[in-house]
Amino acid sequence: MLKIFLVEDEFVVREGIKNNIDWAAHGYEFVGEATDGELAFPMIQKLKPDIVITDIKMPFMNGLELGKLIKKEFPWMEIIILSGYAEFDYAKEAISMGAAHYLTKPISGDELIGEIDKLAQKIEKRRLEIRLREKYLKEMEENTREDKKRLFLHMIMGDKNITELIEQAGRLNMDISAIYYNIVLLKIMSSGHTKEEYSQSIVEAWKDISEVLEQKNILIFDRGIEGKAIVYKGDTPEELQKLQENTISSIKEVLKKYPSIEYFGGIGEPVGRLRELNLSFESASHAFAHRYFLEENEILKLEDLQKNYHIKSEEFNISRVDPREVDRKRIIEFLKQGEQDETVYFIGELFNNLGESAVLSNIFRQYIAMDTYFAVAGFVEEMGHNRNEIEEFNVLEGKVDSVEGTAKYLCGIIDKALEIRNTNANKKYNDVVERIMEYIDEHYGDEELSLNFLASHFNFSPNHLSMMFNKQMGVSFIKYLTDYRMNKAKELLRCTNKRSVDISLEVGYKDPHYFSYCFKKYQGITPTQYRNKAGVEDAGND
Repeated sequence: MLKIFLVEDEFVVREGIKNNIDWAAHGYEFVGEATDGELAFPMIQKLKPDIVITDIKMPFMNGLELGKLIKKEFPWMEIIILSGYAEFDYAKEAISMGAAHYLTKPISGDELIGEIDKLAQKIEKRRLEIRLREKYLKEMEENTREDKKRLFLHMIMGDKNITELIEQAGRLNMDISAIYYNIVLLKIMSSGHTKEEYSQSIVEAWKDISEVLEQKNILIFDRGIEGKAIVYKGDTPEELQKLQENTISSIKEVLKKYPSIEYFGGIGEPVGRLRELNLSFESASHAFAHRYFLEENEILKLEDLQKNYHIKSEEFNISRVDPREVDRKRIIEFLKQGEQDETVYFIGELFNNLGESAVLSNIFRQYIAMDTYFAVAGFVEEMGHNRNEIEEFNVLEGKVDSVEGTAKYLCGIIDKALEIRNTNANKKYNDVVERIMEYIDEHYGDEELSLNFLASHFNFSPNHLSMMFNKQMGVSFIKYLTDYRMNKAKELLRCTNKRSVDISLEVGYKDPHYFSYCFKKYQGITPTQYRNKAGVEDAGND
């Protein structure tokens, strides 16, 4: 029910409008009245009516002044100007400040209701469009996430100029401009997790974390199975630090509610330019790589980790090496959970944790290289492959004579293992994606069909399923589903005489208005226009 507010200084006119119209019978709620603009404005701020009917000539604040205030604060609010003055200048000014109608007094109740009814249709149409647009944008969130992922990659790779980045961010309604920046990488997972595992508690935890991070100077970017990248913005390093500390503290409190969830985060170093964001990402990635070396849940800075774990010594002394840091399980864990773009950070932190003196020892480097080789060989064989596939790494001679050479060898053999693992996974993913496509073919008419629904049905996390589908099909899940439904709708419009409302239900849209909205977004014309156009084309081909 639309709300009406009246501003009129003449008592008789005000009472007549208020009492001589059965507002409720016409579908309206009369919520308030005032004798002038000065009294009316605070009441309007509180009551937020949909339509304000106001006289022009009033003491203290006239109707035009009131209208300007209303339009500045509530641009969606509609205004009807009433006046006993029919001069053109009043009408012109009323229209220029955004009044919907300019009516001259005296006016009958029927005439006023007639104008209000026209305005109500306009308001309802606008509201429907807003609801449909919001629903559409919500359904298209997966596409937006992918666009944001690409933006983040461009921000940290430095392969686009600042103007291009700002324009790309603007299209996503994101403001990336700031004086100082920092990055925090955060991942949460179920205890004893696997990459594919679906956990409702993870979905809920991310939702709670997103609420904590829903602040003006924070941007969140999805990194798929690697969690989220949180970009902090600030005017000063102190402001940045305070914002970061407060939100990280809040995130830890949120995650205490989920005892079955493990988490780890790496905090970068602040930078003063957008083009330097890659430096912040580098330091955050090094810290983030420590999740393979620490058992506890933490969100840590690289400098703190280096203070705690870096062993400085002029001469190698094996007794000073922490045996936990040469545990093959660390490498096995990375082979199972890591990604190729993380390998260099993992090896870097492995070396940092072992200590400078250990890494400088040729004998110890050979030991680490051999241990890594056997870990990789065992991992490859467990996947059903022959260790001959890593034959190029069988010989160590000349490859571990330096720290740099050893790091290159370790990165190479681990990347090879990850490549084999990913090839295996892609075969499995092909099967899953084929099953998903079969499911869509059978159930595309179910309105509840969504990424989250399928993730639960096939026991994957939504992020992982989204990444997997996108990788296999080259498009996001929601785009594939929307294209599928729209093509089915076009087929039904061309080949049957079914009503648009029935076709809407058949292709998975219970709301025919929303179906029409989506179809027009997709095709550029309404379903009715498409059917008429198809009919004309078919006739022309006869």
